Amino acid sequence: MRRDDGPEHAAEAAQVLAAVMKVTLSAGVPPRTLMPNPVWVRWEDAGSGAWPRFDLVDVQHVRTGIRLPQWLEAIQRRIQARLRRTSLPLVIGHADWEAQNLRWRGHQIHTIYDWDSLAALPEAAVVGAAAGAFASTDPPTLAPLTSSETFLAAYETAAGRRLTSEEVEVAWAASMYPAAHNARGEILFGQRPVAGDALRAQADERLRRGGA
Repeated sequence: MRRDDGPEHAAEAAQVLAAVMKVTLSAGVPPRTLMPNPVWVRWEDAGSGAWPRFDLVDVQHVRTGIRLPQWLEAIQRRIQARLRRTSLPLVIGHADWEAQNLRWRGHQIHTIYDWDSLAALPEAAVVGAAAGAFASTDPPTLAPLTSSETFLAAYETAAGRRLTSEEVEVAWAASMYPAAHNARGEILFGQRPVAGDALRAQADERLRRGGA
C-alpha cells in the first residue's frame, strides 16, 4: 500500500484507473443495474435532504443528537446540487479508488480490491472522486489540491482525450463528495477530523472549479 499523497502517486494511480475504465466502458452492462451507488457517491438519492440514507450513520446521528456544522451542510448541498444538474451519461466505474484498495510492486500495480464498489456515474465523476480519494488509507482524507490536478491531467493523457469543460466541473465537484461523507462520520463518531479539516481548507477552490 502506498501512503503518500504526492504527484507521482497521483499520476500513477490515475494511469491505472484509465486502464480499468477502458475495460468497464466496454463492458456492455447497463450502468443503472448497479444502482443504488455506494453511499459515498450516492448524490442521486438523497431526497430533499443533504445526505443519502445510510443506516449506520443515520442511527448514530439520531442517537447522539449532534448537529452537523453549518459549513459542512453548506458544502454538501452545493456539491450535491452541482452533480445533480449534469446530464453526462452514466458509465460503470470503480468508486472507491483509495490507496487502501490498491497494492503495488514498486511502480507497477499488482492488485485492485473492493470491486463491490462499482457504481453508475458519469466518467468524470468516477475520475473526480478518485482524484480526491486516491491517497486515503486509514483514516481517509482528501488529497492536496495540486495532487488532484495532477491526477486529472494524468488521466486525460492515459485516456487519450481531454475532459470537456462540463466534465472538468463535474470532476472537481465529485472530488469532494467522499470527503464530505467521511467528514460527517468523523463528527458523529467523535473521530479526528482528518477529512473534515482537509475539506474545509480546500472547499472554496474546489467548489469554484466545480462550478458549485
